[in-house]
Amino acid sequence: MGQRSGRQERSKKLELALSETVMAEANVQNSKEEAKEPKAKDQRLTSVFGVADLKNGAIGLYNIGQSCCLNSLLQVFLMNIHFTGILRRITVPPRAVQKRKNVPYQMLLLLEEMQCSKQKAVSPVDLAHCLSVYKVKLFVQHDAAQLFLTLWNLIKRQMKNPELAGKLSDLYTICVQEQVACQKCLFETKRNSSMLTLPLPVLDANSHMLKTLAAWQYELFAVVAHSGSTNCGHYCAYIRSLTECKWYCFNDSEVCQVSWDDVKCTYGHSNLHWGQTAYLLIYMKKHPQ
Repeated sequence: MGQRSGRQERSKKLELALSETVMAEANVQNSKEEAKEPKAKDQRLTSVFGVADLKNGAIGLYNIGQSCCLNSLLQVFLMNIHFTGILRRITVPPRAVQKRKNVPYQMLLLLEEMQCSKQKAVSPVDLAHCLSVYKVKLFVQHDAAQLFLTLWNLIKRQMKNPELAGKLSDLYTICVQEQVACQKCLFETKRNSSMLTLPLPVLDANSHMLKTLAAWQYELFAVVAHSGSTNCGHYCAYIRSLTECKWYCFNDSEVCQVSWDDVKCTYGHSNLHWGQTAYLLIYMKKHPQ
């Protein structure tokens, strides 16, 4: 009896040891799988294409709290395949906390979600939380031009690769030369400067139409239109797909194809789409090289 009892006890200890070993191996395997998961996700991000390359069409963004201005500008960025080409090459932050606070990375995640989605729209809530760290709040009536500058500066500042930051500047920066001449001595000074937005008059002093940027080898890429008042209004974006050469209207979660005549109606002489007025025009060079 004593020997049998001793064997049973040793058998139980052996089974217990084996059980603990199996559990330990399972935990190690699970840890390896968890470690692989973010790496696999980061690897998937390297193959992301522009939203305009989607076979299932353009994707909308849900309004998550007066986010129509943010949604419109995000669509302008993400429908630009030259921008998404830069975005795909960013360095992925190593830590989870850094990822949550990194605007380019969060934009890349949103782009991936838009590509993979089979729904008509996705929610930009994670990116909105990221932007709130930098005082870009929801439930605020934003100015589209000011918010565009804020987003662009955040994106560039957080691009650690100098080459990519340079490409971003080349893509969006406007180089101008200012000339000042004295009316008495005719002495003239010149100064080169750069900016991201350029206020342009549409009419001259005699109310005559000035030359447009299409006449200077530029073509219209997007129009951010505003309706309503300065205190309570709504934004949407009209964007030309660079791959399809078709115009789309991005109105938060609603996206539809529109005609060039629809886009021209935002120039302030029609009541189409709530009397929207073009506020921010985005042009591209016809020959980027």
